[in-house]
Amino acid sequence: MKLENNWRNKSIQALEKKDWGEPNFDSYLVKRCFQLSKIPLVDFTVEDLRLMIGQGFALEYLIILALEMLQNDILAEGDYYPGDLLKNVIDTPPNFWIANQHLYHQLKKLILYKQNTIEDENILLDKFLSINVS
Repeated sequence: MKLENNWRNKSIQALEKKDWGEPNFDSYLVKRCFQLSKIPLVDFTVEDLRLMIGQGFALEYLIILALEMLQNDILAEGDYYPGDLLKNVIDTPPNFWIANQHLYHQLKKLILYKQNTIEDENILLDKFLSINVS
């Protein structure tokens, strides 16, 4: 997928060209996802990425941002524990990685380079590393 030059400065709703409307369920998670869908991606925190990736929203954009954060800190931490962003990224469904092999290979290379650090945090990598993208 070819991304627009200024995609980082747009919200998920703007990128998807779709108005999500208002939340239809009264929970923190639903309300927060709706809020995040309206803010520019450049303003996302580690926790915002962790949350939205965990819910499977706009992965074609958010995984790129997450990989950039993970390059700087493989154990980037949202609200829960060191490596919680990585955990949600590697738990992304295999069909995403199969369709985006370049991102899979980029993350796999980073994981293999930092494998000891990751395993020290008890983050299981086998499932991700066993995905057959070719």
